[in-house]
Amino acid sequence: MKKISGEVRQWRLHRQIGRTFAELARAINPIVRGWMQYYGAFYRTALLPLLERINSYLMRWIRKKFKRLRTFKKAHACWRRITRQYPRLFAHWAWVPTFW
Repeated sequence: MKKISGEVRQWRLHRQIGRTFAELARAINPIVRGWMQYYGAFYRTALLPLLERINSYLMRWIRKKFKRLRTFKKAHACWRRITRQYPRLFAHWAWVPTFW
């Protein structure tokens, strides 16, 4: 888990404000899906905190990209809207609840 967590941190999702949400999904989905298939088959509950952490990194990305969403309340409303409109955009959303 330390190795996978380090790789997720190296992605620096919150710094990639030049990308769209769909581009981020295209970039990380194959990697996350592979982790889910491999590690999830053996120890799914250990993988869930990592997948939730990816959600928090995506939330931070939203807050950095859009100035009007810097407050947590507005960013949270945007997060709920995105997860309702595109429930399968990210591969890990199948396992992790996307609402907060």
